[in-house]
Amino acid sequence: MTTSSAKPILVFDSGIGGLTVLREARVMMPERHFTYVADDAGFPYGGWEEGALKVRIVALFERLLAEHDPEICVIACNTAFTLVGADLRAAFPQMRFVGTVPAIKPAAERTRSGLVSVLATPGTVKRAYTRDLIQSFASQCHVRLVGSENLARMAEAYIRGEALSDDDVRAEIAQCFLEQEGRKTDIVVLACTHYPFMANLFRRLAPWPVDWLDPAEAIARQARRLVPPLDGIASEGTAAGEDIAVFTSGNPDFATRRLMQGFGLRV
Repeated sequence: MTTSSAKPILVFDSGIGGLTVLREARVMMPERHFTYVADDAGFPYGGWEEGALKVRIVALFERLLAEHDPEICVIACNTAFTLVGADLRAAFPQMRFVGTVPAIKPAAERTRSGLVSVLATPGTVKRAYTRDLIQSFASQCHVRLVGSENLARMAEAYIRGEALSDDDVRAEIAQCFLEQEGRKTDIVVLACTHYPFMANLFRRLAPWPVDWLDPAEAIARQARRLVPPLDGIASEGTAAGEDIAVFTSGNPDFATRRLMQGFGLRV
């Protein structure tokens, strides 16, 4: 069997943040090829009205599944999956979806101080799904939800090589750091797939060291569990040119195209 006979793994995000998940998925599934879909025409999702965003994403997936016929779909976007994951599974019962949710359970298991922050988009912060995770897995912790209006856009710019002001970034993450009765926040959950690209910047600007929890590896591991390995595939990975990137705008700019090429994706 060769990679050309296998269905692709579809990785979906509102923008280019899901590349953090794609990167890990390729490590876990080197014999598979991938279709990366960025809904840049709808980006950012944080400001959308929930009903309208649900309708948009379900309609978009109706088209994507027909056009690309993937093996599975990885929703590499906390905002999208916490809102519309159940709707996608109901609308397309024949398709398997791997979701992205805030890594609250592992954060609660690892924290020593009991002070955990979740750095997310406003949409993820206000979602009942997120609060249910806290109630189920972190009821013994003090969990601070920090919804950033600007950080996803800033991350997109940063990924494309644009310079960011330290003060601007510091202002977005400042609320994550809490001191309480001699204890300090020791874990910050990166609850947007864009944010891990900025992790080194966050570490440099943080008022004290914390564990920045990136869920990308766990998402990729779950995808690997659902996708059977292919026999007889060369260990060096997929054949050149099989991984593609799709932008819903149909017109990504030059910097984005160059970034996709750097990730081995044909636009």
